[in-house]
Amino acid sequence: MGGTLEYFSGLFGSSRRHRKRKQFQTVELKVRMDCDGCELKVKNALSSMKGVKSVDINRKQQKVTVSGYVEQHKVLKKAQSTGKKAEIWPYVPYNLVMHPYAAHAYDKKAPPGYVRNVEAITISSQPFRQEDQLTNLFNDDNPNACSIM
Repeated sequence: MGGTLEYFSGLFGSSRRHRKRKQFQTVELKVRMDCDGCELKVKNALSSMKGVKSVDINRKQQKVTVSGYVEQHKVLKKAQSTGKKAEIWPYVPYNLVMHPYAAHAYDKKAPPGYVRNVEAITISSQPFRQEDQLTNLFNDDNPNACSIM
């Protein structure tokens, strides 16, 4: 009976706006942790956030994985509020990167099997010019070039 009354009161008496529900997502962070105390401090801070379902910490990789109905920037701010150096997880598996051992992608501090995620940076930093693409169409060095001439 109580559920029915709440339903009808929600239909007719609702003057406030409904909030948009957050999506369930997983946020990965790189947080500098040296000891059990650091790990516990970060875990307690992130677990206390509203909407967090689980917090997994891998101290060897310095990786914190937070799952729940949370926003990425809020999780990052909360991790930084503990006094630890925190950033969004900057690594991807090396088999996903076109040139994993190039100077800009290779990172000595990366966990085994990972390299820095630089694909988005390099694509956006190189200006795209359509003239270059058209001149390469008729270039002698291009084996797939048009050979009409």
